[in-house]
Amino acid sequence: MSPVETPKAGPVPSAAARLDTVLGRFTMYRLILLVLAALAVYSLLLDVLGWLTFGIPEMLAHLVLCLGLTYASNRALAALFRVRPHSESSLITGLLLYFLFWPSFAPMDVAGVALACVLASASKYALAWRGRHIFNPAAAGAFVVGLTGLNVATWWAATPAMLLLLVPGVLLVLYRTRKFLMASIFLVVACAIIGAELLQAGMSVGMALWQSLAQRPLLFFVGFMLTEPLTLPPRRWQQLALAAVVGVVFAVPYNFGFLANSPEAALLLGNLLAFMAGQRGGVRLRFNGTRPLTPSTTEFSFKPSRPVRFVPGQYMELDLPHAKSDGKGRRRVFSLTGSPSEHVVKFGVRTAEPLSAAKKVLLSLQPGDELTATSVGGDFVLPRDPRKPVLMMAAGIGITPFLSHLSSGGLRDRDAMILLLARSADEIAYADELKAAGVRVVARIADGSQPPPHITAFPADGARVDGEALKALVPDIADREVYISGSPASVASLRGAARQAGARKVHVDSFSGY
Repeated sequence: MSPVETPKAGPVPSAAARLDTVLGRFTMYRLILLVLAALAVYSLLLDVLGWLTFGIPEMLAHLVLCLGLTYASNRALAALFRVRPHSESSLITGLLLYFLFWPSFAPMDVAGVALACVLASASKYALAWRGRHIFNPAAAGAFVVGLTGLNVATWWAATPAMLLLLVPGVLLVLYRTRKFLMASIFLVVACAIIGAELLQAGMSVGMALWQSLAQRPLLFFVGFMLTEPLTLPPRRWQQLALAAVVGVVFAVPYNFGFLANSPEAALLLGNLLAFMAGQRGGVRLRFNGTRPLTPSTTEFSFKPSRPVRFVPGQYMELDLPHAKSDGKGRRRVFSLTGSPSEHVVKFGVRTAEPLSAAKKVLLSLQPGDELTATSVGGDFVLPRDPRKPVLMMAAGIGITPFLSHLSSGGLRDRDAMILLLARSADEIAYADELKAAGVRVVARIADGSQPPPHITAFPADGARVDGEALKALVPDIADREVYISGSPASVASLRGAARQAGARKVHVDSFSGY
């Protein structure tokens, strides 16, 4: 997916839209890595100030051990299995383990941390199915080390002194990943159970809530581990159900001898349930070829090694390894534009300059080259009731998720309308497919050029697509479910316009990170 800046797409961008644009420059993995790195530096500062008492030598040695050993073991295992290592992922795992285990020079403690680092890396290869790891690596390493008795995860990030930076860091990650509701369900369930236990012990309501959030690893757990993208089920309702289940297992005390209540055990159970619910394992994609869509966009076609299960409107994450990183990561998300019944998978991508390293990998592919798809997910899907009318608004290449609805026949018998925003008439992608679908299409062309005859022109007289203009164009917008796709700034503007026009239910799909 790639952002397309469509001039005057809606109201003046809000603070949230500007934040979306800034965060959209980072992949989810890169943002998590940066936040965890900031927390690690902050923890060292707290120790200098006396708020933590581990000792700077112990903390530095612990940090170097976790980062160095996870990075080195991951590279060694990648060489053994003849795959390209994902260095960013290994650094995230190392930082997580840094916060899970107590910094110490005790030989048994150091041995336990070292074993956890190696096991975390090994879990990505040994505990994997068709190229997709099943369990959160850091949790898997910590859990197994706990069984050996060498060391036990203390989750010391759950320290009141860490909250000053931990809370905004978690909020930033959850905002970027759009997992606030999932996190809220987990926190409410877990806090209710833990709080009830503390109330029975004689604590006040306020103190019980403080103990739950400040001295239990709930916030760190939900921000950096439970919502980890590769170990989540594909649909939103599944993620919400998973949050509730993990919240119960996290908070309810139990002890079966070798297995006792721990955050890592709760997370591993959640990972297993998520794996059973989703596209199990990675999929090898053999490159077929490309076709130009517009002067600035290209469609890429691949033959999957096995059938890909998806619902029209969902996305697929591709692993696009490149030798020279540009800071945007190698795992990229693209909307699927074909039908689930087809034997190929297709993606429409903006390929105008400047190009990210990942896009350069795509453009350099030759027929027969292979990539790995790591996951399928998303909830940008049509209402189950075919009688429910819909309005679809797309900015630039944001039209791609709607193509899957068109190619699968999902709009054939539905009252549907599509509003396109493009810079010029020749930048309208999939014009032929839109004509064949027989759906009413209106386009707002920024430079005033005329769209193809089967597409109605929305006047581009300098006025923005605000609530008043949208209401005049779609008088029954309150009765329609609205779907908006495009760059974060365009989506935020159009969502505001839709709300002003009276839309009651709005679904969004932001293309960020490119």
